[in-house]
Amino acid sequence: MKFSGKTAIVTGSSSGIGRGVALAFAVEGAAVVVNFPTVAQAADANAVVTAIQQGGGRAIAVQADVSSEADCTRLIGECEAHFGPADTLVNNAGIANVALVHEMPVAQWDQMFAVHVRDTFLMTRGVLPGMLARGHGRIISTASQLAYKGAAGFAHYTAAKGAIISFTRSVALELADSGVTINCVAPGATRTPILADVPAARMEEIRRAIPLGRLAEVDDVVPSYVFLASEEGRHYQGQCISPNGGDVFL
Repeated sequence: MKFSGKTAIVTGSSSGIGRGVALAFAVEGAAVVVNFPTVAQAADANAVVTAIQQGGGRAIAVQADVSSEADCTRLIGECEAHFGPADTLVNNAGIANVALVHEMPVAQWDQMFAVHVRDTFLMTRGVLPGMLARGHGRIISTASQLAYKGAAGFAHYTAAKGAIISFTRSVALELADSGVTINCVAPGATRTPILADVPAARMEEIRRAIPLGRLAEVDDVVPSYVFLASEEGRHYQGQCISPNGGDVFL
């Protein structure tokens, strides 16, 4: 029960890594706000809440487009109304798609940065005043090992993930010895719905490039989030840890 009495917001937690993080935090005692972007994901989000409640935990599902300032404010308000202020924020909402730079519409580039970078800024800015006032908090953002190695067809994605890492480092310096930590997890390729649109041949290339010879499962990645959110992660600040099967050495 590492998080007994604590509250966590996990954006993009109706499926994939976010779902795994939400479930793991609940097992450790946290009350969890399960976020999903549109009504199309409502059933999945409610299923996560049901699983948490059946395990004796507390959770609510809140629809919010976290690239929207108003939605972020509402999401944080829902957390506070139901469970109190957030002790932990996991910026996990994300999308992935493939496009070569010379063929990429500006709207596709802008959407990638809105979903990954703008939301990380908005949610972080939203929870920080309360965390600073209390002298404690954990912020963890989902980056990617591709931010370090690059990937053809994913320039918009890797650039956005690199921006998250850079943002985290700068905010870590601003937080100094405030009692609030901010860090990243940069998973390697992981079997989640976010990869559904990646061609099978491309996925096989990715798999062959991983020294351990396989894509990660969600359970391979989630413990990194639990560690950084826990008291054991108290001396990590501005760091990026990467469960990637040896794909990239940080």
